[in-house]
Amino acid sequence: MNFSVALIWLGAYLVASIPFGVLVARARGVDIRKVGSGNVGATNAGRALGKKWGYLVLVLDALKGAVPMLAARFAAQSGSLPAWGPASVNFVLLGTGLACMLGSVAPIYLGFRGGKGVATSLGIVLAVPHLAAAGALALVGYVAARFTSGYVSLGSITAAVLLPLGVLLTGKLFRWPLGENYPLLILTGLMAGVVLFRHRANIGRLVSGTEPRAEPKPK
Repeated sequence: MNFSVALIWLGAYLVASIPFGVLVARARGVDIRKVGSGNVGATNAGRALGKKWGYLVLVLDALKGAVPMLAARFAAQSGSLPAWGPASVNFVLLGTGLACMLGSVAPIYLGFRGGKGVATSLGIVLAVPHLAAAGALALVGYVAARFTSGYVSLGSITAAVLLPLGVLLTGKLFRWPLGENYPLLILTGLMAGVVLFRHRANIGRLVSGTEPRAEPKPK
């Protein structure tokens, strides 16, 4: 393992561990871990503090995925990191993305008890041009599932499933060289797995019909 790459991955984890939901709520005089679902992400922040604060947490949590990925891309593409073949840049992005996801769901600053990784996943995808089309498909799936059902969790689950499928579809459509881009497919597959695992309780409540809606289901 090259020291520079290890440093990038460590930095990504530490940045992604920043608990913006906790910090924003604390500034408003609220301990977000003791209200609502107790989750530190944007959805619970919006419910506890109001929509504008929830959107702020969403943006900040997305940035803690995007900024490390952009920094890793710059370092890898500048030639300052060792060459590992055609997929070198994407290998660095794979590790960086996983470090960001780990920081989001298991932040060192909160005793490794974090959010569900959805907003951070969004930031990761936005920072990688090859993932833009797949991210757009996942976003359409999120909006469709959330606003037809009223369940935020169902939107997140749908987006997670569609993301790696979107990478496969757009990769074939745009004829990406698989040898160079398969680390991105691995990354999105693992990201989807993390989001689904973190939503396992929500999945159980959706199946049993006890999951709370963010808004009434449209008639």
